[in-house]
Parts: sequence; C-alpha cells; structure tokens
Amino acid sequence: MSTYRAFEATGVRDLRLVERELGDPAPGHVRLRVEACGVCHTDVLAVEGLRADPSVPLVPGHEIVGVIDAVGAGVTAWRPGDRAGVGFLNGQCGECEPCRRGDFVNCRDQEQTGTTIDGGYAEIVHARASGLVRIPDGLSAIDAAPLLCAGLTSFAALQQAPARAGALVAVQGIGGLGHLALQYARSLGYQVAAVARGTEKEEFARKLGAHAYIDSAATDPGAALRALGGASVIVATASSGASMNPLVGGLAPNGTLVVVGAAPDPLTLATPDLIFGTRSVVGSLTGSSIENEDNLAFSLAHGIRPSVEVMPFERAPEAYARMLSGEARFRVVLDTAA
Repeated sequence: MSTYRAFEATGVRDLRLVERELGDPAPGHVRLRVEACGVCHTDVLAVEGLRADPSVPLVPGHEIVGVIDAVGAGVTAWRPGDRAGVGFLNGQCGECEPCRRGDFVNCRDQEQTGTTIDGGYAEIVHARASGLVRIPDGLSAIDAAPLLCAGLTSFAALQQAPARAGALVAVQGIGGLGHLALQYARSLGYQVAAVARGTEKEEFARKLGAHAYIDSAATDPGAALRALGGASVIVATASSGASMNPLVGGLAPNGTLVVVGAAPDPLTLATPDLIFGTRSVVGSLTGSSIENEDNLAFSLAHGIRPSVEVMPFERAPEAYARMLSGEARFRVVLDTAA
C-alpha cells in the first residue's frame, strides 16, 4: 500500500476525502494504522476554521487507537504490532522548562493532535513516541478511543482536588464528559450527585452511579448541593459559563470547582463565595500519556465504558455533524478497521 485515505478540513466545514502518499515516520515518531477515532467537540477547531491558517488542509481527530506499523529512528520502547493510542497532546519534548519540571501537559513544544498536526480522521496517523498510550488487552478500539480524551479529561479533573472517600462529588452536565465522570466518581468511592437540566437524564445518571440527581432547571443547584452537605469537588462539564455560576455556592468548605467545559460565555463569581469557605475554582485540560495509561487501566478494572454511536470511516462528515448536533448519546466513534 503506497497511499491511504484521509479527510482533510479546509476553510470552514469543508471535509473532503483525499488520497495521500504513505510516508515513513520521522525520528522519534511512529506510524499507526488507525482502527478507531472518536469524534470530539474540540474537532471544531479544525473543521470550523478556528486555527491559525484554515486554508492549510488538516486532518481532524484526536481520540485515536491503532496498531504501529513503522517506527522512526531513535524509537526504542515501541515496535511494529504494538497497540497504541494518541490523545489530544501529541507528545512532550522533554526539554522545555515545564517538561524539565515534570509538567508534560504544559510542554511548550507539543503539537495538538488534529488541531495543529494531522489527526485520526484517516487510515494512517503519525505521532511522537512520547505521546503514545499503551492500549491494554480487554479494551476494544471502539471503547478505548473516547477514553483517551473524554475519559482522561474527566479522570484528571477528579484528581485536581482529591476528596476523602465517601465525600460528596458533583458532576454538572451529563453528556460526553459527564457520563464518564459519573462512572469515575462512583468507582473512586465518592457519594455522587449529578446536575443537569430537566429530568430526562435522571434514570441514566443513576445507572451510571449517581446517588442523587439535581434538576438545575427546577432548583438552584448550589442550594441543592448545600442541602446535601456541600460538595468537596464539582466537575463542571457543560459548555455554559452561566450554568456554572451557581455551583460555587454549593461547595463545601475548602471545596473546588473544576472546570472542563469550554464555554463561550464567562463564568461569573461572587468573591464572598470564594473567601468564606476558602473555596477555589480551577481549570483542567487533560493528562500526560502515562496518566492516560493509568486512566485506561482504571477504566478496565472498574468496567467504565463510554456510551458510543459507531459510524464507518467513510461517513466522517456525517459523524462530525452528529456530534455537533448534541443529539449523540454520548460519543461518536469512527470505525476505521471495518
């Protein structure tokens, strides 16, 4: 095989299927044959032209699972035939100041898969070896793909402000991130409250591990959380700053609101809510490749799986539109192996 197929994004919402020449991996990189790729909301950065130069073709997708078929010079820890995953971060440099301090997530010389470098809406993808994630036996490519980004984002958020066993932890927004955060929080031994608009997701939220359900359309979620004793951690996944505003008041003393939902509108805080109770608000992006392996191992051990809608690779534009509609339950995955 001398060529492979890929969907290139150019301009605004112009995804085109093209044939590309197969190339060898660069030093320190590997080449993977893609088996599955999740479709994530962050893909809008490529598809909607929200990058430095949208006129340059770019392949979206950063929840990638595949099999290595070639390694570049200097790669010693990976071999052809290894199952590997690639998430949003395409591998740290190991040389900048954040890397030297062990802060690989904030590496200053790190590509973003599917946003600044070609991603997984393709049959072939190249990745830095330092960003690879080993996929354990027992996890299918379809299940593992969303865990590499949505799963890791949720799992890492719960590590930002560790709470004692049995403490109340709330998850706001029961969607692509939230439905995984509920499973992680329950498996970590917390009392779990789900916060969402309306009652239609309550039954599903409880099946995923929620002990309590708060309808934010019918009640003040902050007051409802205070009535439960206050949350040690609230993971906010909704793409709305306004919906997060009342949550700070629902934190227990020394509690933390961890924001992972990127919203176009600002999060507005009342300073007394922070000062009285010594509460805090933090953001959380994702985790390193080795933390992603921890995430997959934990998910496998506790039976944590994403709820997915699977589409063949050839229907990538339709899969993207399905994700963007907000109607998917809850992650869309491209099956490239099929």
